[in-house]
Amino acid sequence: MNLSIKLVQASLQWENIQENLDHLGQLLEKSYDPAELIILPESFPTGFTMNVTGFGEDLNGKAMTWMATQAAKRNCIITGSLIILDHGKYYNRLVWMKPDGSYEYYDKKHLFRMAGEDLHFTPGSRKLITRLNDWRVRPLVCYDLRFPVWSRNVNDYDLLIYVANWPDNRIDVWNTLLKARAMENQCYVAGVNITGRDNDGTSYSGHSAVIDFRGNILASAPLNEEAVINAGLSLESLKDYKLNFPSYLDADEFEIQN
Repeated sequence: MNLSIKLVQASLQWENIQENLDHLGQLLEKSYDPAELIILPESFPTGFTMNVTGFGEDLNGKAMTWMATQAAKRNCIITGSLIILDHGKYYNRLVWMKPDGSYEYYDKKHLFRMAGEDLHFTPGSRKLITRLNDWRVRPLVCYDLRFPVWSRNVNDYDLLIYVANWPDNRIDVWNTLLKARAMENQCYVAGVNITGRDNDGTSYSGHSAVIDFRGNILASAPLNEEAVINAGLSLESLKDYKLNFPSYLDADEFEIQN
């Protein structure tokens, strides 16, 4: 079965939730190809701010409501991360919003200490593998990309997603590790990044891409530009590849201890 996905590479306005939601909605309106899954960047309502008390919202907040509206309007899954306040703690939470308004979520496990994220957010400890038709999908967030054990496929997913605010001065790492995660895990990988600048001048160049299990780039966004890109993924091709080259059967066993 094929899966149609849409990656939204956008420039975010710092700590301006309404402007970002309006802008992302406009980008989606201009993208006419239908998709079963729309992927937004990390911290899509605010940019990568540490001002959790000013911009954290509960599970009924403005951005969550917007996601539910977009998913229902387009009859698809829409996913991305935002600051969520839940039982007194703040999370960088990826929300997997369904057309009927129900959702699943994953809380970013690896918090980016170099920006102080670990001082403001609570790390997650639970992985999410969700279903979309016949597809098994594992969504992760930005810095998680650097940790292959947490990303490891134990033959339990077909598509690995990373949503990010990954700066341009480390973009070679992004490009390299996206390919590595696809090949080592024998899966498709979709990585969605942003463009533009943060309030502190940090520059982002995008490099959003869809990569197959051989490390081939199936679709990519232009550099330093906003773009909405579409890709079609073939589950049959993935299964055939794993049948003929089943390296996952020789993978080392491991146990994650939190």
